[in-house]
Amino acid sequence: MTTYQRETDTLSTLCQSQGSAWKAINPEYASRMRLQNRFRTGIEIAQYTADVMREDMAATSLYTQSLGCWHGFTAQQMMMAIKRHQKTTKRSYVYLSGWMVAALRSEFGPLPDQSMHEKTSVPALIEEIYTFLKQADARELDHLFNDLDAAKANGGDVQAVIDKIDNFETHVVPIIADIDAGFGNEEATYLLAKKMIEAGACAIQIENQVSDAKQCGHQAGKVTVPHEDFLAKINAVRYAFLELGINNGIIVARTDSLGASLTQKVPVSQTPGDLASQYNAFLETTPINGVDDLNEGDTAMKINGQLCKPTRLDNGLFQFREGTEKDRVVLDCITSLQSGADLLWIETEKPHVKQIAELVNRVKEHVPNAKLVYNNSPSFNWTLKFREQVYQEWEEAGRDLSAYPSLGDNKGLMAPEMDATELAQAADLLVQNFQRDGAREAGIFHHLITLPTYHTAALSTDILSEGYFGDMGMLAYVRDVQRQEIRREQASVKHQDLAGSNMGDTHKEYFSGDNALKAGGEDNTMNQF
Repeated sequence: MTTYQRETDTLSTLCQSQGSAWKAINPEYASRMRLQNRFRTGIEIAQYTADVMREDMAATSLYTQSLGCWHGFTAQQMMMAIKRHQKTTKRSYVYLSGWMVAALRSEFGPLPDQSMHEKTSVPALIEEIYTFLKQADARELDHLFNDLDAAKANGGDVQAVIDKIDNFETHVVPIIADIDAGFGNEEATYLLAKKMIEAGACAIQIENQVSDAKQCGHQAGKVTVPHEDFLAKINAVRYAFLELGINNGIIVARTDSLGASLTQKVPVSQTPGDLASQYNAFLETTPINGVDDLNEGDTAMKINGQLCKPTRLDNGLFQFREGTEKDRVVLDCITSLQSGADLLWIETEKPHVKQIAELVNRVKEHVPNAKLVYNNSPSFNWTLKFREQVYQEWEEAGRDLSAYPSLGDNKGLMAPEMDATELAQAADLLVQNFQRDGAREAGIFHHLITLPTYHTAALSTDILSEGYFGDMGMLAYVRDVQRQEIRREQASVKHQDLAGSNMGDTHKEYFSGDNALKAGGEDNTMNQF
């Protein structure tokens, strides 16, 4: 018996048990509504998507991908496009970027990525994204139910349609959700993590910056916390998962140490060689030979048997030694994985597979199954960085580069006339293969772009505005938007249907029968498409 038929039979029995009071209820219609609403709570979504993500993590030869989405509609359109073009949603996720929440979803208006936005806006966006993804399910199933009715009425292949219904693949996929540095202490982290999980998040990404001094990972001024403080927040997230019954929830531990040179706090070492001792060993210090070497308010400490004072800036922050960045990253990663994190995130200053592999391979010496989530960031100038990379490789190989701008001539390397050159094409090939190469050589399990839909919205709006408010007028919209939607067979061209108008008509017919006042029909202009 098919799932569709089993659900219908179950509801038929229930309706019959209610006698004449439920005579107006059609069990088949009710079963359709149930199938259109497979996930009834965020916790159900979190458990389902955690299972999906864990299965993907176990498939070591494959990598997963996501795009950052700042609205439920962008996430919905992304997943509908993936399903239409790739024929499956497998290994495709949604990334929820704290940067975009701050820039686009705060009641304060656009904010920088410094955890100044309302923390409640993060779980609210998770819930919104899943509302839109579930609506994509309901809409697509509604079309299948209409196909089923047509097949029954016209002698079509009913079983083929039922098979499509039974094997329907949901648009609901894992979300990796950014909790920044936890928005406060470990209790605040725990409370926010609970809200995010209850909204449907199966994977929470947390970074080792100081919460009240948090900066975007691609900007200066980052301040990290001692390992003990960061591990307490990892524990807080794990407790939140366990309390809510998501025993296989995923924690992504992000380290910003590669670009962070400051710490706010000097941890207290309890035993020689412990984490606090290792953290303090990275500090920039000055030897102390006597009390005269200390100024008013200076801090003295013993590191490796030597009495010294750490370099303290006027703002009270302590400085790390230059050249310790990679060692700090490796220690951060090992410590996080050995203390409950499931995946790593190393924020780098450029997209370079060899650099990433160097760090991950050092981590794998201690945690062989270490896997990475990597930010394919729009903060990188991908064109320039990969042209520089190819230039340097060719230079080391002794190739003649006299026909190209010199290294450091950024404007020349980015010029449009460079696009057709052999160097530019070699760089583009590296960009095209970056995710495959990173997965194979650097242990990257998940590739994401943090802010793509921010940039696509800006670009498409700029292009439309230029033409529409210029000489092209309405042709700018017709040629560059609507005509493209029609030819690409995008659901958005029938915006009434996508927004739920046809489903509303279906429900009205369920509820009111022939008396239903429906929005569709012959006079619906959407029939033009």
